[in-house]
Amino acid sequence: HRALVPAGLARLVGALEGAGVTVHAAPGTPLDRPEPPALSHEYGDLACTVAVVDDLEAAIDWIHAHGSGHTESIITTDRTTAEAFLARVDAASVFHDASTRFADGYRYGLGAEVGISTARLHARGPVGVEGLLTTKWVLRGSGDTVAPFSRGERRFAFDVDDAGSA
Repeated sequence: HRALVPAGLARLVGALEGAGVTVHAAPGTPLDRPEPPALSHEYGDLACTVAVVDDLEAAIDWIHAHGSGHTESIITTDRTTAEAFLARVDAASVFHDASTRFADGYRYGLGAEVGISTARLHARGPVGVEGLLTTKWVLRGSGDTVAPFSRGERRFAFDVDDAGSA
């Protein structure tokens, strides 16, 4: 959010870079970066693009224009804002206060990933209603990162319903 830029942007970028994350700056973002950002790109690495926006509407519009459609996350203490973000962002996974690195078939309790696509799905006939549906994963965290799970300090617990969905 633009109001957080003077104090918050430098702290945020410093913390990310201190953790080994490559930070790219979207056009108009007051960060000095040598290369242009990879907009509409899924990095698949410890990297992100930072964009400064005026409000939630502008953030969602920016994500819909430049996001990968794979995983998006919001960090906020405002529950109303978080719930609006989770409901309105069009991506396979949307998170509140959690690392996007949680977006993984194994971490969702689905087993190993065998292939992914950030493109739109289409049904190949003949299909019924189930063939026309896809899943949107929603994660509500509290500042959660993948590191404690990777180190074995925390474990995933999957609650599987009768239909086999986690």
